[in-house]
Amino acid sequence: MAVLKGVFLGTGTSQGIPVIGCDCSVCKSQNLYNKRLRTSFFLSYKDVDIVIDAGPDFRQQMLQNNITNVDAILLTHEHKDHTGGLDDIRPINFRKKQAMDIYAEDRVIESVRREYSYVFKKKTYPGVPLMVLHEISNMSFQFNSLTIQPIRTYHWDLPVFGFRIDSFAYITDASLIEDSEMRKLHNLDVLVINALRFEKHYSHFNLEEALHIIEILKPKHAYLTHISHYLGDHTETQKKLPPHVSLAYDGLQIQI
Repeated sequence: MAVLKGVFLGTGTSQGIPVIGCDCSVCKSQNLYNKRLRTSFFLSYKDVDIVIDAGPDFRQQMLQNNITNVDAILLTHEHKDHTGGLDDIRPINFRKKQAMDIYAEDRVIESVRREYSYVFKKKTYPGVPLMVLHEISNMSFQFNSLTIQPIRTYHWDLPVFGFRIDSFAYITDASLIEDSEMRKLHNLDVLVINALRFEKHYSHFNLEEALHIIEILKPKHAYLTHISHYLGDHTETQKKLPPHVSLAYDGLQIQI
């Protein structure tokens, strides 16, 4: 039976932790669990290595975790903390001698074409990253032997995709999941979901909201990601969580 292996490449918000210029106890902490790069996830399943979101820390994340192969990238949405590292796929292009398959909905694809316009010119500069953009909708799709089910969520009023692969699901930058999409998330072994802070936020789940969704879906285990310094010290906040819920941290490896 195939085993899904995952690595949390980054578990922080768009500003990461520490935040530039912040003197709070979390940002000044020497606890490595409080050092968070921008949110991204690597999974290896069957014959496929996939990254979910390639933010501005992509290069650093690949090097820190000794990851040398990526077959495809899934993009949840177009914000720069999720797409700002796509230029750094070049070493993978060069080593594999092929373009990177990138999957996203139409609006996000247009953003990638605009932000990386030099990639898609008729006459390109030698050495640009090579991308093949694949448009997806809210229907399951196949990549090699892998079946991927998009999950529609909303980041304030911005449509965002989470993804379910087998008994694993990954949701980030969400503040709303409608009932029809919640039904796609039952019978999970692992749910990864964003939890920004203790106080309510207009475009992200806070801790209370994330825990409420976890209680409804009842995954065997849940991991919280996209964490800000306002969620407090990792070790202290973890003590407040149910036994089946963990704060994710950069470099955390899981297996399903």
